Amino acid sequence: MNRKQTIELSQLNDDLAVRRVSLSEIAADRLRELVLVGTLEPGQTLPERELCEKLQISRTPLREAIRELAAEKLIEIQANRRLRVADPSTQYINDLFEVQAALEALGGKLFIERATDKQIEQLLAVHTKLKKLATGADSMKFFKLDMEFHRTIIEFAANSALSDSHRQYNAALFRARYLSSEQARWRDITMAEHEEIVEAIIARDAPRLSNALTEHLMTGKSNHERLRRESEDHKTGNENSAVNN
Repeated sequence: MNRKQTIELSQLNDDLAVRRVSLSEIAADRLRELVLVGTLEPGQTLPERELCEKLQISRTPLREAIRELAAEKLIEIQANRRLRVADPSTQYINDLFEVQAALEALGGKLFIERATDKQIEQLLAVHTKLKKLATGADSMKFFKLDMEFHRTIIEFAANSALSDSHRQYNAALFRARYLSSEQARWRDITMAEHEEIVEAIIARDAPRLSNALTEHLMTGKSNHERLRRESEDHKTGNENSAVNN
């Protein structure tokens, strides 16, 4: 094989790798969304062949996507290699919220210390977009932009260890935070808390920002607990109705 053929083969391998990564990323995004909106329910078994057909991809990019969601604790890979949508306990989700609140409080402090005026303007632009979506019906778009707002604060806190930890815990909280975010009844509270966060940023008040972020996460925790109780009450009511009938 001559030098030209070697280079062409290397480029082909690179192109295939990029395509495989792209397919796995697309599959991961699609799977994540199916879990978030409840199409794939907590505790549900996920046959690999059916997932391939549903997502119209081969097993290699699917398995890469599954590994990504398993790392995010959205999917569990069981001992027999069977796949299952994670169904964490209320207590575990509460624990995650408490850790994430502490991470965002630290992120707020570092953001005030390190963010440039241009970076603050960039964050405020995200907030402006979020306000425009607050009265809309597309809960997924609102949720994704909400998460972008929080990620941007952490990104501009300029601490790689914090970013890594925040990404890990945020991924594990995706479903709980989405279920809270999609509730129109709580949207006004969410936006009021975001306004407090933004006002603290404009004032460059680190303690106020840390407190606002902590309170925001604790509201998410309370919302999740309430949704769990409502779900359990609804399930109990249906079971009692079935028995009476």
